[in-house]
Amino acid sequence: MITKEATKAAPAPARIAPEPPRPAKRHRAWDEAPRWQIYLPLGIYLVFTLIPFYWILLFALRPAGSTSLVPWPITFDHFEKVWTERSFGTYFQNSVLVGVATLLMTTVVALAGGYALARFDFKIKRAFMLGLLCSQFVPGALLLVPLFEIFAELRMINSLGSVILAETVFQLPLSMILISNFIKNVPYSLEEAAWVDGCNRMRAFRVVVLPLLRPGLIAVGSFAFVHSWNHFLFALMFLNNQEKQTIPVGLNTLMSADSVDLGALAAGGIIAAVPVVIVFAFIQKWLITGFSAGAVKG
Repeated sequence: MITKEATKAAPAPARIAPEPPRPAKRHRAWDEAPRWQIYLPLGIYLVFTLIPFYWILLFALRPAGSTSLVPWPITFDHFEKVWTERSFGTYFQNSVLVGVATLLMTTVVALAGGYALARFDFKIKRAFMLGLLCSQFVPGALLLVPLFEIFAELRMINSLGSVILAETVFQLPLSMILISNFIKNVPYSLEEAAWVDGCNRMRAFRVVVLPLLRPGLIAVGSFAFVHSWNHFLFALMFLNNQEKQTIPVGLNTLMSADSVDLGALAAGGIIAAVPVVIVFAFIQKWLITGFSAGAVKG
């Protein structure tokens, strides 16, 4: 007979912990593409993108008359030829001057116009914005004749100032629209707080708003610089003196009706491309941030 004390003293049977549920096997969703469908098109695109660059390097670095598919022995004679004999050193300086001046003028004017569009309301604001948008559909070739007549009256033909002004005018509409969107993303209450602290509008803009516009200003300035660096028509039409020409016009002089110096042309193309690649390598983070911020509706 089992007594009550024996029942109390008997240990309770140990509990077996249940096994944790195994994670269900993940099945690929119907809208999720397999990896090879992503990497294969990207690989094909990468090959078609890199082959022209390799071909340019091949012609620029291998000796003249060579048919080798590997640039060996490497020579820099083509670079020396275009830099000294073909005056690419002068073209490079002119392109830098035009690009930097266009960058500064476009950024300053677009900053003032974009602030007015973002912070002030006036009667013709919508019509003005519509005009800015419609101006982007006008090709630059249609502006050559009126701009040439204007610069001829101002005696600015064969001057780098004419190219700088033309490039600035061509870049301003899009730059003003972008900067106005950047400024709209800055809360208006920040400026009001600065006014309460005793700042006037100019000081509040310089202290509060302008530091927040750094990504947008870099995006707009880099876009203006690259466009003016690569633009061909304005420099060809407004500059007659060889000492005032820019790199795109200089590249055009390397091609004639009878023959083309492929080595010199490839070396000149690399000289023209390297500064732009270096600039974008340094400002890539700011550029992506700036364009993404300007795409948000304020």
